[in-house]
Amino acid sequence: MAAGDGHGTVDGGPHLLLVEDDDGMRVLVTRLLRESGFRVTGCRSGAEMWSLLPDLAIDLVLLDVMLPGASGFDLLRALRARGTLPVIMLSARNEEADRVLGLELGADDYIAKPFGRPELLARIRAVLRRSAIVPTLVAAARPEALAFAGWRLDLRSRALTDPEGVAVDLSGAEHDLLLVFLEHPGRVLGRDQILEMSRGRLAAPSDRSVDTLVSRLRRKLEPPEGAAPVIKTVRGSGYMLAAKVERA
Repeated sequence: MAAGDGHGTVDGGPHLLLVEDDDGMRVLVTRLLRESGFRVTGCRSGAEMWSLLPDLAIDLVLLDVMLPGASGFDLLRALRARGTLPVIMLSARNEEADRVLGLELGADDYIAKPFGRPELLARIRAVLRRSAIVPTLVAAARPEALAFAGWRLDLRSRALTDPEGVAVDLSGAEHDLLLVFLEHPGRVLGRDQILEMSRGRLAAPSDRSVDTLVSRLRRKLEPPEGAAPVIKTVRGSGYMLAAKVERA
């Protein structure tokens, strides 16, 4: 662990893991997050991140893209292969291709450096709400699961199973996008409608980002060969869930 980047002094706040090799940036971000009520553990590399994760109850990872050894994108791929821990990418590169790649690989948000304190805090809180508070509200207000085209989404555990009963991992953004479709089956949804209906849960600042999220979700809902897709593209209009949704 990097010197001076141990556990925060705030008790009970969300615990963030900051993976940033720039010592000055790591210390600065750690300080402002602790002042805002978060617990923070900092480290310099992917190797340090993997050594810390098994022993800490982390609520969200702030992951720099440019790191020694494995890049942030490589680490994101590995994290997504293991589960749905919320991840926000941090990068000095603000090209759209990099932002889209981060979302494509399963990041919950992508923040370009330099960033202001209000933006960083707002985005962290939005992702934490999406990953924790929203599922709680959904579970309280709805049935335990929704079934569609042989698939089943457990609203309490956020677990998705395919028609064969095999679990399929979803990122937080993918889960929330699927909920939007399940709430409006058979209805054509444009990009703006998807963002509005997500009630701010989707970290998708552009039309291309929405398309990327939809494409990622569609690949995970790939139907058997010859079967109709679960999510259809309606040219010039948007997307539609082409399946009946049943409460389970």
